[in-house]
Amino acid sequence: MQKVLIIVGPTAVGKTSLSIKLAKKLNGEVISGDSMQVYNHLDIGTAKVTKEESEGIVHHLIDIIDVDKRYSAADFVESANKLIDDIHKRGKLPIIVGGTGFYIQSLVDGLNLGGDHYDNEEYRNQMHEFAEENGKHALWIKLKSVDEVSAKKIGEENERRVIRALEVYHNTGVKFSEQTNNAVSIDPYIIALNTDRKVLYDRINKRVDIMFNNGLIDEAKWLDQKGDISLPAYKGIGYREFINYFHGDLDLEDVSELIKKDSRHYAKRQLTWFRNKMKVNWYDIISNMEVVKNIEKDVFNWINDKKVP
Repeated sequence: MQKVLIIVGPTAVGKTSLSIKLAKKLNGEVISGDSMQVYNHLDIGTAKVTKEESEGIVHHLIDIIDVDKRYSAADFVESANKLIDDIHKRGKLPIIVGGTGFYIQSLVDGLNLGGDHYDNEEYRNQMHEFAEENGKHALWIKLKSVDEVSAKKIGEENERRVIRALEVYHNTGVKFSEQTNNAVSIDPYIIALNTDRKVLYDRINKRVDIMFNNGLIDEAKWLDQKGDISLPAYKGIGYREFINYFHGDLDLEDVSELIKKDSRHYAKRQLTWFRNKMKVNWYDIISNMEVVKNIEKDVFNWINDKKVP
């Protein structure tokens, strides 16, 4: 299995700075695991790493598509698998950095997503509602009726995987058990960053202020001039809040406060995801930078197949 270091956590918690430190120390290259940083031109609102901040570390999956294109977890998994293999062949360590939980989870779980490159949230939500109303066993029976092999392998208690198998069949017409999985077999070590909630929210608020000072308004105006608020990129926090401003319904102060609020709510959802959906190792580098030394030690032990506390 190929070792992959993964750094996750909410916005403004220090993922970028830590990734640069570790990449320099471990001869690594960074793969972005962010659903918005893939878009060209959207630099400020997505908090892309700058040339100065990168300190010469190679970054992948940033600025790879135009704002009118869709990008899904399946696209990410496919691209990340190829990059992981390539980076390892060149004798370096892949370091995935991002806060888009479903992307990271799909990669770690080895999901090829059945060729389904567009996540069908409506169907997925319907299945979750079905399970809530009828129970997990009824949901599992639904899968068994179309894909008995997958049903036996997954088991009825794993609601998320049962729904994923149903979703693949629904979207592609091919059984999940018959899908070709080209995923790279990885051995991940997942660093999850967090800090005191008040401290985190203050950092988020300050980050938004900095974005406005750095030209976020012009960036949002450029996106708005594309003329279509249904653009995939326009759904991102830091851009969608400007829609009412450009139509004269909000002033800039309102927009700023709305972005801060949406960012705080998103950070809360990110933390909930990483706590409940994935096995991670929690660290707080904001309250104590000395923790970085502990991270380095734990990562070194993982790389050398030693037990990590």
